[in-house]
Amino acid sequence: MILWILHFGRQEKGAVVTRKTKGVLAFLAISFGASWVWLIGARLGLGLSLVNPLVQLPFGFAPAVAAIVVRRWVTREGFHDAGLALRLRRGWSSYLIAWLAPLALVGATVGLAATLGLWSPDASSLDDAVPGLPGWAFVLLLMAAIPLLTPLYWGEEFGWTSYLRLRIFVDRPLLSVTATGLIWAVWHYPLAFFGYLEFTNIFLGLLVWTVGFLLQEVILAWLRSRSDSVWPPSLAHAGNNMVLSLLTGALLTEGGGLDEITVMLLVAVPMAAVCAWILLGRRLTAPRSVSGTVTTESGERPELARR
Repeated sequence: MILWILHFGRQEKGAVVTRKTKGVLAFLAISFGASWVWLIGARLGLGLSLVNPLVQLPFGFAPAVAAIVVRRWVTREGFHDAGLALRLRRGWSSYLIAWLAPLALVGATVGLAATLGLWSPDASSLDDAVPGLPGWAFVLLLMAAIPLLTPLYWGEEFGWTSYLRLRIFVDRPLLSVTATGLIWAVWHYPLAFFGYLEFTNIFLGLLVWTVGFLLQEVILAWLRSRSDSVWPPSLAHAGNNMVLSLLTGALLTEGGGLDEITVMLLVAVPMAAVCAWILLGRRLTAPRSVSGTVTTESGERPELARR
């Protein structure tokens, strides 16, 4: 995979390639090194549970720290294309999509499970999520929590979607999100061995999990490109974890008895449909800077959604 990443700059010329390649490699080294060392130390050294959100924080913020270090001190390129501005007026629809889409995916997923005969529609398991709180109130609570928790998920998006994705295969959007999604998936793999997830079949579980990351990255990259801001994908990421994962787990795993791999496969179907809509409609474009121009090194505007 490292050789593949190195290949992205071979067709370009000059010091720009050296600087960009150096930045990408430094970013990957810091992101993987800091995250994995923390996971190993926290789990094996300190005996901490990775299910604990506080234990997850250093892991989740490592990509953002890596991007900041690289932008500021390694390549010194600064933050002009980091997408830190909220851009609420221009990107309000992206925020709305990012907030509501995870709940819509929950509906599509459980609908598919019911259609296939894998689940009998029953939302009573949601009543048990929080003692004394009815299921409908639990759902509203999660929806209200998404915007508040978005800054916690910014750590990953600022690194993967708003740095790495803008630096590799810049003029080939689909290849860019594929490479980013694969790297992002591999970065998560230790969680499957340290108690965060328990797959009945580890190989199949990692394979399906990876497909999920690839699909997510297409949607996150589309939101980033559509809004010119890192915040809509951060909001969508929060929704994926706090709404999509929690509700499908409560309804289909706890309430329906389905294993985690089956649930991930069910979730992947409507998510793949959304990705098909993005890709076939050529809505996934090459990265743009804050000024709206494509960020290629040659200065030329690449063909949109070129494969």
